[in-house]
Amino acid sequence: MPALLVGLGWAFPAAAETGPVDLGLSLSAWSTLPFAGMLLSIALFPLLAPRFWHHHYGKVSAAWALAFLAPFLAAYRGPALREVLHVALVDYVPFLILLGALFTIGGGIYVRGTLRGSPPVNAAIIGVGTVIASLVGTTGAAMLLIRPLLRANRERRHRAHTVVFFIFLVANIGGSLTPLGDPPLFLGFLHVVPFFWTLRLWPETALVAAILLAAYLALDTFHWRREDATVRARSEAPHEPLRIEGWHNFLLLGGVLAAVIGSGLWHGVALNLLGVHRDLPTVGRDIVLVLLAWASWRTTSPRVRKDNEYSWAPIREVAILFAGIFATIIPALAILRAGEAGALGFVVRAVQSPADFFWASGALSSFLDNAPTYLTFLSTELGRFFPGVGEREAIHRLIAEHEIYLKAISLGAVYMGANTYIGNAPNFMVKSIAEEAGIAMPSFFGYIVRYTLPFLLPVFALVSLLFFS
Repeated sequence: MPALLVGLGWAFPAAAETGPVDLGLSLSAWSTLPFAGMLLSIALFPLLAPRFWHHHYGKVSAAWALAFLAPFLAAYRGPALREVLHVALVDYVPFLILLGALFTIGGGIYVRGTLRGSPPVNAAIIGVGTVIASLVGTTGAAMLLIRPLLRANRERRHRAHTVVFFIFLVANIGGSLTPLGDPPLFLGFLHVVPFFWTLRLWPETALVAAILLAAYLALDTFHWRREDATVRARSEAPHEPLRIEGWHNFLLLGGVLAAVIGSGLWHGVALNLLGVHRDLPTVGRDIVLVLLAWASWRTTSPRVRKDNEYSWAPIREVAILFAGIFATIIPALAILRAGEAGALGFVVRAVQSPADFFWASGALSSFLDNAPTYLTFLSTELGRFFPGVGEREAIHRLIAEHEIYLKAISLGAVYMGANTYIGNAPNFMVKSIAEEAGIAMPSFFGYIVRYTLPFLLPVFALVSLLFFS
């Protein structure tokens, strides 16, 4: 680590001791190496060294964060510290609070009763999950419905395709209509994209969801006909009625929705937190979300969470890894905001059309993480069209003058997070739960070859042709 810090030190030109510093113009392209290393570690270590990653992912995250922060703070001091605090208090903490609240409240809802995994039942569960994902988040919807879906298909031999399409629709595409749905859109909301703007994405989402759900129904019907006759016969047998335990958590989810919407509609007094300005409504929103999560934890029966196999491990992993991501993404965002004048001006120049932004943001979201990818390309667009303009004004002008570009990165980041297991946080969580239930899930590349290439990419090509040509 000391050698790495020394090696990266030259990537940070010495800052002047007096006068304001424009980090976007001062930072070199080499300063983004820790960010690339962080994301590549998330992508490759679970595949190449899973045991090491399981035990040491926190150390890897801390190492990459330190590799950037140490020379950055040493070179730029005050401006660097203000930038770090801004990312922590404006982006990371609110992001983690929302994700943790949805995870905690969603884990307190348990669907009990008998479900038979016939094609119509499976399609109905996936369809419901697709609809509610924008209301309770892809993480919340996935954690709420994956176990009932697995129980419904316990006796079937062919089940992996059902989990894969669940990842496609519930863990990704269904979350495209509100900032609650998927992390990229919530980060956009934190960067002053209006809460209800994402509802304008409904035509694209309705088309994609309808095509994929129809494809799933056809595929599952094919596999259903290959099942043993006794399995099919059991789907017609009497069954225990469905009932929901922990139903009061739906009210708490409504509270989450109200808190997030309210913080976007009400602009109150600005607060100064460690030199970072935050509106009082956004601080109040975070406090309300924490209280709602605490209320869910205190009022939900431990038996419900035990039956849901609830644990803190997934959210702890997300918190640790995203700490490293949000720390190391600072130079990429600052440089891209500088537009063509920044050290990554070639990126701004290379991505030109809305279709370019759709595929570029989607391609990176497939193999990295879609939340920082969205922020990166949002900064690219702001740097392209409105260099040097304040973020709030630039976002509003982007929507008014170049809305198709914002649509492109929003849909690219959300949709194509489904292309791999590592494209979005819930994907790998769903895969792990399915494997614990005894389902032989396809490998990383098997997932891409058997499902992404034949099912997702043709649909995305259609979206690009119809909406971004």
